[in-house]
Amino acid sequence: MSRLFVTGDLHGEIDISKLSNKAWPQQKELTKEDYLIILGDFGLIWNENFINTERYWLQWLEEKPFTTLFIPGNHECYPRLREYPLESWNGGFVRHIRPSVIMLERGYVFEIGGKTFFSMGGARSTDKASRVEGRTWWPEEMPSKEEYDLAAANLEKYNNNVDYIITHCGPNSIIEDKLKLERDELTTFFENYVNKFVIFKQWFMGHYHFDCSTRDHKYNIVYDDILELKDNDFII
Repeated sequence: MSRLFVTGDLHGEIDISKLSNKAWPQQKELTKEDYLIILGDFGLIWNENFINTERYWLQWLEEKPFTTLFIPGNHECYPRLREYPLESWNGGFVRHIRPSVIMLERGYVFEIGGKTFFSMGGARSTDKASRVEGRTWWPEEMPSKEEYDLAAANLEKYNNNVDYIITHCGPNSIIEDKLKLERDELTTFFENYVNKFVIFKQWFMGHYHFDCSTRDHKYNIVYDDILELKDNDFII
């Protein structure tokens, strides 16, 4: 049986040290049949001016004993990510960045390690004033109408019932009540459709740069922690 883990944003090489052997010694027990899911802002596919650095870190991940999965966040170079071809994998579509470094496309339900995961990456950047469209942020950070429709259709195929939800940002009820942030069309989709109609055990999200969970562990914001998923809970 595969072991399953989640962690928060990497931001390229900025936060990748949490995956070092020293920071996470438990990885020595893992194999390529075990999965670490990064909850957006992978960030290693970015500026072609730093292609050698990019290749170094992608190879570093490829040589890890586990398989790395990631969903896209808002700080991603979407045009470059979409240069990698779409491939069918475990119930949805993915892009293989390396043989064991894989991006999960938005709007699909993946069957991983005997569990079902609804994947819906993306988020609205709140720091656009300090970035440049087409160079350091891209409109594709937010899903298209087609992607929302795809997500709803794929959830319906599973009778709106999955084990886990993995996203970059969260639903309105979390971001407004807990974080005092403004809603947008993606957080509203999560609130009005996913939160209202989908049955799930736990929801994991990145984006917010800290670690916390609701008391019942149903909603989990993850940044530095690396959490192992269990049937009804997780362990660090």
